[in-house]
Amino acid sequence: MIAAHLPALQVVVPLILAPICMLVRLRDAAWVVALVASWTALAIAWLLLQQVLAGGTISYHLGNWAPPLGIEYRVDEFSAFVLLIVSGIGAVVMPFARESVRAEFGTRRAYMFYTAYLLCLTGLLGITITGDAFNLFVFLEISSLATYTLVAMGRDRRALTAAYQYLVMGTIGATFYVIGIGLLYAETGTLNMVDLASKITAHSVSRSIGVAFGFIVIGLSLKIALFPLHLWLPNAYTYAPSMVSAFIAATSTKVALYALLRMVYTVFEADLTLGLVPMYAMFLGLALIAMFAASIVAIFQNNLKRMLAYSSIAQVGYMVLGISYINVTGLTATIVHMFNHAMIKGGMFLALGCCMYRLGSVHIRDLAGLGRTMPLTAAALVAGGLGLIGVPLTAGFVSKWYLVLGALERGWWPVAILIMLSSLLAVAYVWRMVEAMYFTAPPASAPELTDTRLSMLIPVWVLIGASFYFGIQTDLTLGVARDAAEALMGTKR
Repeated sequence: MIAAHLPALQVVVPLILAPICMLVRLRDAAWVVALVASWTALAIAWLLLQQVLAGGTISYHLGNWAPPLGIEYRVDEFSAFVLLIVSGIGAVVMPFARESVRAEFGTRRAYMFYTAYLLCLTGLLGITITGDAFNLFVFLEISSLATYTLVAMGRDRRALTAAYQYLVMGTIGATFYVIGIGLLYAETGTLNMVDLASKITAHSVSRSIGVAFGFIVIGLSLKIALFPLHLWLPNAYTYAPSMVSAFIAATSTKVALYALLRMVYTVFEADLTLGLVPMYAMFLGLALIAMFAASIVAIFQNNLKRMLAYSSIAQVGYMVLGISYINVTGLTATIVHMFNHAMIKGGMFLALGCCMYRLGSVHIRDLAGLGRTMPLTAAALVAGGLGLIGVPLTAGFVSKWYLVLGALERGWWPVAILIMLSSLLAVAYVWRMVEAMYFTAPPASAPELTDTRLSMLIPVWVLIGASFYFGIQTDLTLGVARDAAEALMGTKR
């Protein structure tokens, strides 16, 4: 009986437990509630993925109101895969959060922090599972408002400015999206994504539908931080609390990219949006610029959180690059890189959280000699950096390999060369970390340091270790990603 209601429980569990965090103000009690919610969400996401793999797409009608009149939760392989990414990252970062939040935020108002976190988790899961275009906007706003709050909780006063900048740009993106949805509703009279797709296909391409598509793409491109709409991201990642940086870096842009793919491939269909309209050229150009420009900027950053923030903009470029190919291999690369980058970047931001916990800084000069004083933390940063470069046996290599294969399928060998050249830029900024941690002696006045608590180190190495495991054992990630890509492209048998 419960199995039939798993789609609703995926969203309801963290949503119900969020206000409970606010009510329970005892020391660590709110953390326990958030921990239970996160791991329950992961268990539900795993069960939903197994159900989809075994029996196909799940359509859940809220209140037994059949779509398109009622709101539908729709779980296919793609959405189940993204649910697993979001809930998995949320479950892994929560053990880390206990000590990290104490050090950076204190315990007196920690219940507010965990309430905002669960609302953010609720919104991200809701965006992924809903089959209703306006309901997606509602969940987008829930996650965004909670994220603005989480970013503002950073102990550096610049976190407030970063949160305000994020709020302004995020609101613009959401406004563009909802204008597009309004135009679609005026033209078709429905908000259900499947029904929208059928009615748009039945209509001749009108000016209203074209304008709606433009508004939706721009709004969601701002949410994924696609160059040049990325200006909110560096400060948000840099000044947010360490646990928040790790969580949103691994999830928020991935969920926004999921929403973009869902609208482009499911609602409007690829033939309309990428074939008839030269959207592929726009995605190709902006992706290549992001890959190089953001990586070059990352090389010159001394704050390692800001360095990883610009690296994330470049990695978004890789994901969008796969969309521009308009083939199954490229889309497979995009989907699998969403998973791989979540593990790699989440693990690296958690490792920097360990540095912040011990050193109170993530400036590159303060990490001098870290390889000797905090060897496990330093090793995690290097191992994550190898994934960003795309060294064989890492998950990052799998993503870039499929991007190269997709380019060669299109006959775009110059693009394949550019992918490999951009990886050399990643070598440059990763080497700066290696040089500081292993080849620079700490100052004589530096305090004696050791690695952080196991409750913080274990989550770091779970994510970093997973990035190596899924770089070797690719059956689950590549299998699900290819099936999802074929379904989106309409080529699945």
